[in-house]
Amino acid sequence: MKSSMGVLITYPMSTYLQHQLNNRFTLFRLWDLPTSHNHAGSIQAVVGSTHIGADRQLIDSLPALEIVSSFSVGLDKVDLDYCKHKGIRVTNTPDVLTDDVADLAIGLILATLRRICESDNGKKVGIVGLGRIGTAIAKRAESFNCSISYHSRSKKPELKYKYFPNIIELASNSEIMVVACALTDETHHIINREVIDALGPKGVLINIGRGSHVDEPELVAALIEGRLGGAGLDVYENEPDVPEELFGLDNVVVVPHVGSSTVETETDMADLVVRNLEAHFSKKPLLTPVV
Repeated sequence: MKSSMGVLITYPMSTYLQHQLNNRFTLFRLWDLPTSHNHAGSIQAVVGSTHIGADRQLIDSLPALEIVSSFSVGLDKVDLDYCKHKGIRVTNTPDVLTDDVADLAIGLILATLRRICESDNGKKVGIVGLGRIGTAIAKRAESFNCSISYHSRSKKPELKYKYFPNIIELASNSEIMVVACALTDETHHIINREVIDALGPKGVLINIGRGSHVDEPELVAALIEGRLGGAGLDVYENEPDVPEELFGLDNVVVVPHVGSSTVETETDMADLVVRNLEAHFSKKPLLTPVV
């Protein structure tokens, strides 16, 4: 039965998700609402994305807001501290997209190096951020007999991979560096000129995290000048804009932020968003709480 609870979706993401939300709740679409609208008091939930989440301005404009459910793993577009301060619950969609994003990372590595799998055996892969997705990438890279090392906030003693507390040291000891960490103040531009130069003219950078992990002008300059061997990119600093220079480089593979864009994964993500909202409004435990 359809609920009277109001849900605001911030961006035209999954058609399936919009259909499910519209069947279960009173759905409002941010892009269809006028700047000054009279529905603010009727909205108890926001469904955000990696494009538009829930910043302080949006949160303050919705006096009845109770929960933000993000159609993503990353939460850099949600003001988590302000949500916590206001007592607003937050959920995301972990696990269901891990395999697809990890698959894309490996695909970008192979495509960027322009070799068949056998000729890539033995590469040294460094992973920035060994969470769910980073670990899945590591397991896949091991299948190609790659040696794995990583940099993260802390060492993970349960894993056999070599840990580098310094990202420059990781870059110096890697032929391929994969960025798979969460975007925070600390990881903004974590891939800077120093890291790129440490990776070097034979190194390859793969970014399936967030565009702002990389100092994009420095990346472009390094690729043009030959200080970096190549790059495989799914994300960009000012999406949907991609630096024009990248399209003319033979050592760069660019794809339009499609890491989790399979029908099966987007359906699973959408179902998880809906189940979190239903759990919240039914006063049941959230499935994937963040705040």
